[in-house]
Amino acid sequence: MTDSRPVVTRFAPSPTGYLHIGGARTALFNWLYARGRNGRFLLRIEDTDRARSTPEATEAILQGLRWLGLDWDGAPVSQFAGRERHAEVAREMLANGTAYKCFSTAEEIEAFRDKAKAEGRSTLFLSPWRDADPATHPDAPHVIRLKAPRDGETVVHDAVQGDVTFGNAQLDDMVLLRSDGTPTYMHAVVVDDHDMGVTHVIRGDDHLTNAARQIQIYQAMGWDLPVFAHIPLIHGEDGKKLSKRHGAVGLHEFAAMGYPAAAMRNYLARLGWSHGDDELFDDAQARDWFDLNGIGKAPARLDFKKLEHVSGWHIARMDAQALMAEIAGFRAARAEPALDATQAARLAAALPALQAKAKTLPALLEQGHFALVSRPLALEDKAAAALDSVSRGILGELTAAMQHASWERNELEAIAKSVGESHGLGLGKVAAPLRAALAGRSSTPSVFDMMMALGRDETLARLQDQAG
Repeated sequence: MTDSRPVVTRFAPSPTGYLHIGGARTALFNWLYARGRNGRFLLRIEDTDRARSTPEATEAILQGLRWLGLDWDGAPVSQFAGRERHAEVAREMLANGTAYKCFSTAEEIEAFRDKAKAEGRSTLFLSPWRDADPATHPDAPHVIRLKAPRDGETVVHDAVQGDVTFGNAQLDDMVLLRSDGTPTYMHAVVVDDHDMGVTHVIRGDDHLTNAARQIQIYQAMGWDLPVFAHIPLIHGEDGKKLSKRHGAVGLHEFAAMGYPAAAMRNYLARLGWSHGDDELFDDAQARDWFDLNGIGKAPARLDFKKLEHVSGWHIARMDAQALMAEIAGFRAARAEPALDATQAARLAAALPALQAKAKTLPALLEQGHFALVSRPLALEDKAAAALDSVSRGILGELTAAMQHASWERNELEAIAKSVGESHGLGLGKVAAPLRAALAGRSSTPSVFDMMMALGRDETLARLQDQAG
């Protein structure tokens, strides 16, 4: 392979469940590497395991990638659909002498291993059919095995792990085609990566041993090797392999917790990869900076406090359109109804007052609750307590005074201050009944921020509802 080949990466999940956070990071790394080099990012669904693969899981993976904002080139490829091509390559290897028919039964293989174990030898199966004369082949079910080199070493030149050497004596003649003619996963992966023109295989380091065996297939076919980059897995905060005991592990769970997709891209990019001391960055910077030499060899640790910090940074900097899209995605992830036009307009108008403090989308929506509720407002107990007869009278005066205001913040503040002073009250004392009337709550954004977001008619209607 020459450096002039256009970069082609792929993400190849098995559709047997939800999109794991580790898989999402693998997809992101492949996407960043391709997009930063004007390359192609392909998606392959590795659905050869028909018993465990489901259309629902495939759709969940696609939805997860869409939510994360990772677009792929072309249509997703089904590995199962290429089974005839996989079989064709196995037969080609049979013809060129790099594979052979093995007629050993499961019972014979088990007996071989039991005997080897009892004698203290390697239990790696050595097929008696490897060098058998085809004339001696019985008319019986058989598998096709790779005729792997028995001597020497196979070296994985890995862009992350460095050179990793495997003794060929420790690698078996793996099965390429089962006795029913179906390809094995290990074989199908190599054929697909070659046929799809994949130049860089970026995946979890749990596939590192697979790489050594797959390289032997590339070599048997005389195909160019891709660049391998095996990235360490993600661990929990306790340093152990990430699992459900650590809390959220599925990408859909993070979406439902209210972390914006933009923040997840930033956080996942930094989970095992670094660019100097940069912690917070946007997509364009990530695409420009991302390279394989920035990936560390040690497992990354999921840190929810850091994720929350990254989330808050992105929320504070998003434009209204992008943030409203994130909110729509969050509500969909929680199976909540979409905001109606009025709610969306009021919330969008309120965003400048809400973004700076919110670390997550639920926190933002909690502060923006006033923009989402309809009259008549239900009052919390503490808010209701702020509406005594004097306060209701003040609300009546404010309603009258604001009827013809220009609806600019400075003028509204001046009116509220003037009405308060006429009762010997500071602005703070006037704010409590205003909060209650405008939001039905005692803890809210600035009353004037709420007025600006709600607009004249809705503000005055809410004040009138509670006025004496």
